[in-house]
Amino acid sequence: MTPGDDRRKILKDGMAAAWPICLGYAPIGLAFGVLAQKAGLAPWEIGLMSVLVYAGSAQFIAVSMIEGGAQAIPIILTTFTINLRHLLMSSSLAVHLQRLGRGWLSLYAYGVTDESFALNMARFRDRDWDWRRALVLNHTANGAWIASTVIGGYGGQFIPAGAFGIDYALAAMFICLLVIQIRDSLHVAVATLSGLLAVALSLLFPGNAYIVAASVTAATAGLFLRKRRAGITESGESA
Repeated sequence: MTPGDDRRKILKDGMAAAWPICLGYAPIGLAFGVLAQKAGLAPWEIGLMSVLVYAGSAQFIAVSMIEGGAQAIPIILTTFTINLRHLLMSSSLAVHLQRLGRGWLSLYAYGVTDESFALNMARFRDRDWDWRRALVLNHTANGAWIASTVIGGYGGQFIPAGAFGIDYALAAMFICLLVIQIRDSLHVAVATLSGLLAVALSLLFPGNAYIVAASVTAATAGLFLRKRRAGITESGESA
């Protein structure tokens, strides 16, 4: 096989693996574009956000906070907290990318999302995958996301506010993310505590900083509960 044929096969494999992600990104990206347009962002600003941020959940909540008049610092802290999970995903992927140079690692890291992480990890575990195909997958999905958000931004001007339930897209997306991540009763407890704290703090303090405070407090409490439960389990096994 010639180098050209090899490159074409890599592109074909990566793009073929990415199509389910692209299919899922299209409606969510269109919904985001419409919501962002209603919040006052121009199509080029929507596209720029998708290029620079490329994190659906963070973009949704950032637009919601912008529409609510939030300042830059609460938006940055909130989106940073939401995206902390990327540290865990990146550490898992690092096992399969040990000999990759920093430049390629940076380009790869830019394209890591929940969906691309799940697909690439599954294929890396099957041992029939490499970083080149994974990189193509990441950036094919990236292109689909950027395109769909910009199209939604252009189309938003023709869609009345609240039509088709699009204004519910943010809440629906986060409910889905929450359900996907729930594994046991501790996760339910942390999610419930976070929600209750957010409601209580929103009544006491102005602005949107209560989101960060509730999330960090609930996550910290969950960490202590997990350690306590692990300690009790170890004590029972040693006895």
